[in-house]
Amino acid sequence: MKRTLTTCPYCGTGCQFYLLADDNGRLVGVEPSSTHVVAKGQLCVKGWNAFNFPNHPDRLTVPQIRKDGKLVEASWDEALDLIASKLKETQEKHGTDSIAFFSSAKTTNEENYALMKLARAVFKTNNVDHCARLCHSSTVVGLAGTFGSGAMTNSISCVEETDCILVTGSNTTEQHPLIGTRVINAVKGGTKLIVADNRKIRLADIADMHIRWENGTDVAFLNGLMHVIIKEGLADDEFVRTRTENYDELKTVVAEFTPERAAAICKITPEEVVNAARMYATAERAMIIYSMGITQHSHGVDNVKSCANLAMLTGNVGKTGTGVNPLRGQNNVQGACDLGALPNVYTGYQKVVDEASRAKFEKAWGVENLPGNVGLTVTTAINAAFDGELKALYVLGENPMMSDPDQHHVKAGLDKLDFLVVQDIFPTPTTALADVVLPAACYAEKDGTFTSTERRCQRVRKACDPPGKARQDWDIVGDLARRMGYDGLTYNSPKEIMDEITEVTPIYGGMHYDRIDQVGLQWPCPDREHPGTPFLHKGTFKRGLGLFSPAPYKPSMELPDDEYPFVLSTGRCYFHFHTGTMTRRSRLLDREERFPYIEIHPDDAKRLGIYDRFPVMVSTRRGEVKALARVSDIVIPGHLFMTFHFEEGAANVLTNNALDPVAKIPEFKVCAAQIKGAS
Repeated sequence: MKRTLTTCPYCGTGCQFYLLADDNGRLVGVEPSSTHVVAKGQLCVKGWNAFNFPNHPDRLTVPQIRKDGKLVEASWDEALDLIASKLKETQEKHGTDSIAFFSSAKTTNEENYALMKLARAVFKTNNVDHCARLCHSSTVVGLAGTFGSGAMTNSISCVEETDCILVTGSNTTEQHPLIGTRVINAVKGGTKLIVADNRKIRLADIADMHIRWENGTDVAFLNGLMHVIIKEGLADDEFVRTRTENYDELKTVVAEFTPERAAAICKITPEEVVNAARMYATAERAMIIYSMGITQHSHGVDNVKSCANLAMLTGNVGKTGTGVNPLRGQNNVQGACDLGALPNVYTGYQKVVDEASRAKFEKAWGVENLPGNVGLTVTTAINAAFDGELKALYVLGENPMMSDPDQHHVKAGLDKLDFLVVQDIFPTPTTALADVVLPAACYAEKDGTFTSTERRCQRVRKACDPPGKARQDWDIVGDLARRMGYDGLTYNSPKEIMDEITEVTPIYGGMHYDRIDQVGLQWPCPDREHPGTPFLHKGTFKRGLGLFSPAPYKPSMELPDDEYPFVLSTGRCYFHFHTGTMTRRSRLLDREERFPYIEIHPDDAKRLGIYDRFPVMVSTRRGEVKALARVSDIVIPGHLFMTFHFEEGAANVLTNNALDPVAKIPEFKVCAAQIKGAS
């Protein structure tokens, strides 16, 4: 067997394994890396099956162009010539900002860099974004505002060095299983665990406290904790005095959130608020772990800032075993953000509105007049398409027809485009709408890097050839750029791209391939001699002083009423990933979870005459879908939970596209719904 060390294409944990290929170059298995700093010889069920989907017969293998309403096979020259001519025509007729680009958290750092460079250097638009907008844009905004850096503050290994863990909005054992395993091991070793989640997730079984608050009341709960900590003298006064600012405003805001008031909003008991505050604040070292249960709200930025406030109030930032630790949902969502696949920043979070930053990149890229306006996000781009303002869209490795909220609105927006290009590895509901479809190589067929949730940049290596005429994403982007008259995206290898990245990106300055060949490095890593940074904000915050950013409680945008009496939340299950494009083409994973389902509490099911595994119809103000009922006390009465992996029961037909006003993230976690039996 040929063994190729690479990085997992699923969640952001960043596990590494060896892909095994037979003499014909076909992938036949996976072998965990026993020396990897995170995996340590282990993998989750998705990692064990990561060799399976690249071989699937559904793979896109040849370019396709829509003719007479149907997608037909075409040559690369024909497809790319058409794209170049259509985008140039759109640009000349409607202006540079009539075009947008969606990059991808599933492609490499090098490919994200290439696409955002194409958007800015060639098409002169900052309309470039990716699916972080749908998962952790609240984190980037919230933590950048309070700490100066929008990333996970600590390392995964810090789970083993803490005395108390607050897990909120994260089903860790299912979505980041190897991190969940570390939490379990820490608890066995004496670490206290608080789980704040209204679902009875697996970690709740071993938690010292399981607090089942109402979805969307996170700010009230966290303010309640801080009220108790201040009132009982449990704050770290020295840390607050020397390393933070705006403390008086925090005290004023949280003074209103007595345990009684916070408990009333969250529908828990005052004792739970008090006991959780004491457990967290009295620990020598305490850490917060969260994921999209915190971020995917119309007040997601407030939620994130409240987590940061709690950590600063107790001095739990800037040392091992502490911090605010958002767990990234996809393999390279951190890297896509780092490499500038965002509408407001270049690589390393250098702002497009900053004249010096623009001048720097103009010189590096050999171009003039880079745009200084903040571009469209994924969510606002769909709205702009619907309104007729956006005319063309280039989608690389994303599936907005399943991942974005209110799918009827998404489809209507995409249908109004003059021109849609989708570059992907499989047919999806989004490729079905495209004017041109380009076949790309998957992770197993390319070289490059991914950056994990702990800011660790690691190698990805080619283990087999792509099928048919599929090509590397960076190569396709470079070919298109040449057709637009720009040679600055012509590279011989991903290594050349990374070498350029290190020149223009201070936090990646030391990320040369020879340094990360076996063990990745954590940014910031500014030069070849730097060892990387296991935890951030030691001694001082990136912004200088940490900024307390208190937030009043705001209810979710759509709450239950007589017509839609349930709260619906969406998320993932253990066996599937994101829109199911890869896992549903992995035989074992698809076998384990084959149908869309919705969790409902036994009391609600009994009242409505709904039985376990029976079909039900779930509806909101935006649409309806059919699923199988899963009757369980995992959810609390009045709440429903549904996964979004299944095209035939797409949860995002139902979800609300109400956005956080700052991060523009949709409110996936709360909308009003009704449920009834279906035939």
